[in-house]
Amino acid sequence: MGTLSTELGAALSHASGRPRVYADANLPARSVAFMRDDLGWDVFFVMEHDDLRRARDTHHFALARQMHRTLVTLDRDYNDDRRFPPTHSGGVIVFSAPDERALCLLLRRVDRLLLRPAGAPRATLPLDGRKLQVHLDWSPVRPSP
Repeated sequence: MGTLSTELGAALSHASGRPRVYADANLPARSVAFMRDDLGWDVFFVMEHDDLRRARDTHHFALARQMHRTLVTLDRDYNDDRRFPPTHSGGVIVFSAPDERALCLLLRRVDRLLLRPAGAPRATLPLDGRKLQVHLDWSPVRPSP
């Protein structure tokens, strides 16, 4: 038996239909507001929790998985698969954008193409065990049939 968060996380995610993400301290607050207000995501933002603001990346990585959330970040340290193995995550998206406007455009693309694609069944953690690097030239790779 796990914690309340681990036991209920998957059920809450599936029931709400809203992507559940874990936004680390590197994301601008306005981008987090965009995720919540414009995209309708359920966002856990570490900057709103005094005890997590200065936590190590490894702690955020583990906590996002425990909370059944996809980790979203601008921190390229998460690209290191030895420290942050994709198979041990609920999904990680490392964004690279020159400014907040571009970041919001990328967030909208990820929402439309990966987290809530039209006609796709609702997934609890659509990027479970996967790590993505999303930049201005990014386009998702579709799995073969």
